[in-house]
Amino acid sequence: MFANPDSATVRDFHERLLRWFAESHRPLPWRQSYEPYQVWIAEIMGQQTQMERVAEYFRRWLDQFPDAAAVAAAPEQAVLKAWEGLGYYSRARNIQRAAGQLVAHHGGEIPADRDQLLRLPGIGPYTAAAILSIAFNQPWPLVDANVERLFARLADIDRPLKQTATRKQIHALAETLLHRDQPRDHNQALMELGALVCTPRRPDCPACPVQDHCLALRRDTVEFRPLPTARDKRIDIVMACVVLCRDDRFFIQQRLADDIWGGLWEFPGGRLEDGETPLVAARREVAEETGWQVGQLEPLDTVIHHYTRYRVTLHGFVAPLPEGAGEAHLTAAQRSAWVTAAELADYPFPAGHRRLAQRLRRDFSGKTGTTITKKNNTVP
Repeated sequence: MFANPDSATVRDFHERLLRWFAESHRPLPWRQSYEPYQVWIAEIMGQQTQMERVAEYFRRWLDQFPDAAAVAAAPEQAVLKAWEGLGYYSRARNIQRAAGQLVAHHGGEIPADRDQLLRLPGIGPYTAAAILSIAFNQPWPLVDANVERLFARLADIDRPLKQTATRKQIHALAETLLHRDQPRDHNQALMELGALVCTPRRPDCPACPVQDHCLALRRDTVEFRPLPTARDKRIDIVMACVVLCRDDRFFIQQRLADDIWGGLWEFPGGRLEDGETPLVAARREVAEETGWQVGQLEPLDTVIHHYTRYRVTLHGFVAPLPEGAGEAHLTAAQRSAWVTAAELADYPFPAGHRRLAQRLRRDFSGKTGTTITKKNNTVP
């Protein structure tokens, strides 16, 4: 059966899969032309991001950066701002670095060669294969999380996906099933089927075009495939920051270039140390990062966000700049700025700080003076 399909099974699988894809695929914007630059950007954006969200960012990105030359010529801050909200900002920086190499060595065009693609920053074996298959219709098998789950059910694989033997079996199956005449549609159809029908929870088996080939369905093991793997333990991180205000402006600082969020902007702050309260940590962080000793702090907001296996709780406070304070002595940033609430929209922030900036923009844009109100409290 499907664990080792014969040629007739493969042909039938191809016919059913491609017919379904032609009728049911989502009209994602990069599928209009399959222009290589657009496929590349969509692939990078789509890593660990839902396609509906990718489509939204993709359209805005193309409006600002229609080709590799536009990305290469843009200021880094513009690239990071366009990427804001997608996370993993190193990907945006790698896109700009790769765009520079494309302009310098390939006339601004995406090469249709695997070795040349692998020399570009941020492009690994999977992304190179995706570009070659989807943009250039070359026969490279693609296995993402959706395809792994689909194949684990089709072949009724009773081992965890992370096991080496499982990965080898799935990749061998992907190679066997690859439609070498229509690899673009074939690979996209597999991923689409996993995303829309063979979903992690409550898969819609009656709607599956290849249900007749599914061993897990035949054996009534669909709900147990893929076999669960032990989840990484969630790590909780608690942080605190301070929004310093002076007249109608707020203090922000740009993270060091070699930082994980290098080039992004934030309010002074950091992680709580053992035994600290958020309030104590907020004061300490401001002193360490700017040299300023702040007085009365008022709570602004507490935001929680997740990335990979981390849950980050950020406690935001507001405070006026101390009287007689001189220039900031930056120890954790490359530069700083005093900006209005409206101007915060021009700067890229990491997730938690972005939500605080949005709060400030919503509550204080267009207002003057040093009064900041939080609930019924006023910080003069």
